[in-house]
Amino acid sequence: MATYKLQINGRSYEVDVEPDTPLLWVLRDNLGLVGTKYGCGIAQCGACTVHVNGNAMRSCVYPVSAAATAKITTIEGLSEAGDHPVQLAWDEVDVAQCGYCQAGQIMTATALLNKNQKPSAEEIDNAMNGNICRCGTYHRIREAVALAATKLK
Repeated sequence: MATYKLQINGRSYEVDVEPDTPLLWVLRDNLGLVGTKYGCGIAQCGACTVHVNGNAMRSCVYPVSAAATAKITTIEGLSEAGDHPVQLAWDEVDVAQCGYCQAGQIMTATALLNKNQKPSAEEIDNAMNGNICRCGTYHRIREAVALAATKLK
């Protein structure tokens, strides 16, 4: 076991865990931040996506030891009131069906828009490509990302 000081959603946390513990399990089991979902455990579905230093990262394979010096943002830290432009666009387009993948989808979309506020449809598709939606709402996801880009200031 080792002690790690983590910066998550603008707050400091300290956890005692094994160095190879995936960040996902630290978030969910140790810190009670359960918005980040477990999907596949092998970084293939995107349900566990968080931001690490502003980049979309699959937390199911990201060891806590690598996160110790990083600024981490989870879906809970995106917006206290749920009024981030991407979240608002998701609601307006009515993207979610089952909703399981949505936190990861939103975090991936936000990372894209933080780097490119006017992405083309192809750039949206490329950025969102690794996030799986079992319900198949990909056309609405693309529409919501494009709408969110117009809402950014």
